[in-house]
Amino acid sequence: MSEAPQGDISRAPDTGRRPATRRLRTILALIAGGLAILAGLDRLAVYGANRWALAQVDAEAALAADLRVTALRSEIEKQRTLPVVLAQDPDVRAALQQGDAAALALLDAKLKALAEATRAGVIYLMNDAGLCVSASNAGTPLSFVGSDYSFRPYFTRAMAEGGAEHFAFGTVSLHPGLYLSRRVDGPDGKPLGVMVVKDEFDAIESDWRRLPVPTPTFVTDSHSIVIITSVPAWRFKAAAPIPTDQRAAIRASLQFGDAPLEPLAFTPASGGERLVEATLPGTHAPRSFVEAQAGVPTTPWTLHVLAPTGPAVNVATTAGRSIAVLAGVVGLGIGGLFLSLRTRRREEKARQAETRRELEEQVENRTAELKSANDQLKAEMVERRRARIALEALQDELAQATKLAMLGQIAASIAHEVNQPVAAIRVFADNARTFLDQGQPDAAGANLSTIAALTERIGAITQELRAFARKPAREIGPVPVAEAVKGVLGLMGYRLREHDIALALDIPATLVARADRGRLEQVLVNLIQNAVEAMAERPDRRLRIVAARADGAITLTVADNGPGLPPEVMAALFMPFTTTKPHGLGLGLVICQDILREFGGTLAAENRAGACFIITLPEAS
Repeated sequence: MSEAPQGDISRAPDTGRRPATRRLRTILALIAGGLAILAGLDRLAVYGANRWALAQVDAEAALAADLRVTALRSEIEKQRTLPVVLAQDPDVRAALQQGDAAALALLDAKLKALAEATRAGVIYLMNDAGLCVSASNAGTPLSFVGSDYSFRPYFTRAMAEGGAEHFAFGTVSLHPGLYLSRRVDGPDGKPLGVMVVKDEFDAIESDWRRLPVPTPTFVTDSHSIVIITSVPAWRFKAAAPIPTDQRAAIRASLQFGDAPLEPLAFTPASGGERLVEATLPGTHAPRSFVEAQAGVPTTPWTLHVLAPTGPAVNVATTAGRSIAVLAGVVGLGIGGLFLSLRTRRREEKARQAETRRELEEQVENRTAELKSANDQLKAEMVERRRARIALEALQDELAQATKLAMLGQIAASIAHEVNQPVAAIRVFADNARTFLDQGQPDAAGANLSTIAALTERIGAITQELRAFARKPAREIGPVPVAEAVKGVLGLMGYRLREHDIALALDIPATLVARADRGRLEQVLVNLIQNAVEAMAERPDRRLRIVAARADGAITLTVADNGPGLPPEVMAALFMPFTTTKPHGLGLGLVICQDILREFGGTLAAENRAGACFIITLPEAS
């Protein structure tokens, strides 16, 4: 009889060790699975952000190419009319027919004034032998007068066909340009000479170089030779291989002087058909670009735009990874909460089963002793069952409330702290694109700086959601109320102007409250947003923001002239899920009230000419 107890004692440690080992394995498996899920989400986010960013850069590059083709074509078309008009000018014909020195001098002055007015490079006149007899640069060290251009294709073709266009390197000016020529005919139809306008593209190249975002742009001719470029080191290089015989013929024609016609150092990049890698002058490492091409109408030229991919890909990747990590953490947190609740229920059921088993054994062993108290025992068992059911119901309600509270906090953090800066980023990005289209780079740069500040603000917000158990310290200190309102209006100004809302401000610059500026601005943005939506149906929309000092505290009032708050909403205004919006969550004012309470302030509401929200903050000492 002594061996049975010893056997029971030897098994007791095993029954405790095995569940502990099994639980440890389960926890390790869940951690490994969570890390794998986060790693997969990270890779998927990087891939998706990369593809999205490249698509955006591709679209922007194509649009930029179209716009620059339009500007280049406009410049060419403007200069094309000059030789046609001058070929019909009586002074030009008289100068060729008479060859009088005085007439040629007057023509020189006329061509000079015309070149300055039209911003043409040079305007000059050749006789039927190809000798320049008059030019807009006459009397200068680079004068074309007396030079023989009979070998130039734009002269021979104009004499034979009536007109020609030819891009070449100037033998006298040593400057490239597009030569537009037109034959001058006498009254009898006999060719007298050729009028030439040289169109130089220095201004266009300079405009391309002054863009706020470095975007190399160049134009190639029918032989893929770079003739116009924002990168001077690429001029007269080949964007595609040129056969040896054609290269020799081009060099012999002196069209591009003694340029070696070397190929551009472009290499295809992985990740897309239009991706190339190029090393810009003054840099050492190659960079990745999206190449957009567009033909220049009425010419055999092609315009190329290289849009850098690095900045857009970096921003998109950072944002995508942040969102993926946030979504993974939220999902894993919800999953962990669900598993924890399920485990607790299972353990509770096991304990209840064990309790029932022990009670049944006790009842069986003591049946003889408890027969007289059978009725009392039954009553106690019924009462215990009721208490157990009530306990289970209470535990379920508490778990559900905890789950809803956590989900509410997470949803509120995402919806109300990230949504506003993201919406503002979109607005400022659209404005920046509009300013760029209108040729206002300074204004566009200001908008881009604001976007950078907002992205930093989003980054600060996402750091707060790294874990549920730890919350970073809040910096509560002196905050000038006027500056906080000014920062909010920087975000909401566009929205106010969009809805034609008249804004009245009365905020003394000396008021300093004790708060956290970022979260105070969040409260003001929420109140102003609600006011904008409330006044949507009003023909005359007015918003008034007033600050004042009263009894050692600062009151900040945000009032609109909308329809006000209904009585049923006013009664439960600061309770969760109370809202007047069709798609609202009813959490905004609750969160605002909680934020102000952390500062030692309050939030109240009342109806005046419309809805009026009153913020009370302690004054900074």
